[in-house]
Amino acid sequence: MALAPAVEMYGAGLVFARVGSLAMLLPGVGESAVPPRVRLSFALVLSLAIYPVVRTGMPAMPETVGGLGGQLIIEILIGIALGSLIRLFLSTLAVMGEVYSLQTTLSFAQTANPLQAQPGTTIAAFLTLLGVALIFATDLHQMFVAAMVHSFNLFPPGKALPVADLGQLEIRTVAQTFALGIQLSAPILVFSLIFNIAAGFVGRMMPQFQIFFVATPLSVLLGLSIFAMGLGSVGLVWTEQFRAFLGQFV
Repeated sequence: MALAPAVEMYGAGLVFARVGSLAMLLPGVGESAVPPRVRLSFALVLSLAIYPVVRTGMPAMPETVGGLGGQLIIEILIGIALGSLIRLFLSTLAVMGEVYSLQTTLSFAQTANPLQAQPGTTIAAFLTLLGVALIFATDLHQMFVAAMVHSFNLFPPGKALPVADLGQLEIRTVAQTFALGIQLSAPILVFSLIFNIAAGFVGRMMPQFQIFFVATPLSVLLGLSIFAMGLGSVGLVWTEQFRAFLGQFV
């Protein structure tokens, strides 16, 4: 009976190790602009709420310090892997923003991206912020908590780290993210192709015409118009794709 508190603390520590490392990478909560104490406090409260649900699946307490440290490291790595998967999908909008910036000659318009803690194109920074807003507006953040709970069924504590499975999942997510970003950028790619061909024909037929000084402002104006008209559809498609992506963990 004397070991019961120690066993409970061990189980809660495993949950905190996984949930805490996962919460550090979640969109919105895990941003660099959020103070570390706030993130740790959020992870602690979330761990205390999740532990009673998953406590029956906790492994026996190791008899050695090395075994205890090994289990904690495995839980931290699983949390980082799952958090990075969710963070990777958010980069779909960054890919789309980079494509729009390149096609509208706005790639030199740099601004501080608060979600990446580094400068980026203005359109990409706007889209990533829009993605975080959509996550909380559509209650997708509730699926984050459900994914945390279900992760203890997918990756039971006390088992070996599934390196091969996680590696394949990471590779598939990167490919899916890039492909979806290009698909969402299809309107501007089609417009850019047609516009550049038309500008080339005009420049060929009228060599004295200063096509560059006319085409650049038109490219920016029309490109941003297409971006604004398709923004609602992009938000709906991305939200549904993100919901389907999170569904595999819930």
